[in-house]
Amino acid sequence: MIRVLLADDEAMVRAGVRAILDSGGEAEVVAEAPDGREAVELARAHRPDVALLDVRMPRLDGLAAAEEITRTVPGTAVAVLTTFSERAYVARALSGGATGFLLKSGDPYELLAGVRAVASGGAFLSPKVARYVIDGLGGSDGGGRLAREAEARARVEALSPREREVLALVGAGLSNPEIAARLHLVEGTVKAYVSAVLDRLGVRNRVQAAIVAYEAGLVGR
Repeated sequence: MIRVLLADDEAMVRAGVRAILDSGGEAEVVAEAPDGREAVELARAHRPDVALLDVRMPRLDGLAAAEEITRTVPGTAVAVLTTFSERAYVARALSGGATGFLLKSGDPYELLAGVRAVASGGAFLSPKVARYVIDGLGGSDGGGRLAREAEARARVEALSPREREVLALVGAGLSNPEIAARLHLVEGTVKAYVSAVLDRLGVRNRVQAAIVAYEAGLVGR
């Protein structure tokens, strides 16, 4: 079972999300928090597989809580579940270490898939925000995009052929077990490759690595 920490300041929302997770039979909510500060404390106490956080919460907002959990509870994957999809929220969540960004308006199956993906070491973005992330977290101007693409290609050139292959699969959204099966490697070896790729690219998580892969042309548009 995937152990989930759920943080939202509305009890009715927490009840609905918990019911959806229970219905999937793969996840269980082990702790609930009505604000970001308590979410951080419960994450430290329970060490859940996934912390599912709303953005707007009292005491400490979900974005700050995501950063704190990522920093202090590295074994917990963080996903944001919110009504709001403003670019500033997406950018800060992902740059702060979240590997999932889900919208409450999405299908329940999207929520289940997102929790499953981030728990397995992958990344998941609501389709409504995925295009924005793919476009590089800011600016659609041609010159800026060309500059980002050139920079991404230069960074990818520093990787070994196998590391580039792994990066391409990360960019395609595959989890470590899926990459291992695709490349006929053991999962531990894939984890080592992914860690090396993140380190050499200078990125914090798989979503940021996926953006580099996309801009470098390793993933089809």
